[in-house]
Amino acid sequence: MGYSPERKSAVLKRMLPPNNLAIRQLSQDEGISEATLHKWRADARSKGQLLPDADAGPEGWSSRDKFAAVLETAALNETDLAEYCRKRGLYPT
Repeated sequence: MGYSPERKSAVLKRMLPPNNLAIRQLSQDEGISEATLHKWRADARSKGQLLPDADAGPEGWSSRDKFAAVLETAALNETDLAEYCRKRGLYPT
């Protein structure tokens, strides 16, 4: 079954903070297989999108996720960085 890009994008957003829903929960909520959700997350990560595991705080992020966050925030001023961090449940330091 094919899913529209809009639906896929909406589901991927639910993996991001502040929601941080686990794939198992998303699968139950959305009726999409866990394998499909894992594939969508892997595809998004390969394109440079920051999608850490739901149960892992920044300490549990992979090196790739941490590097992606650094790249996303490198050009932000202090105010924008603070907003970015608040949306994702992070601290600027």
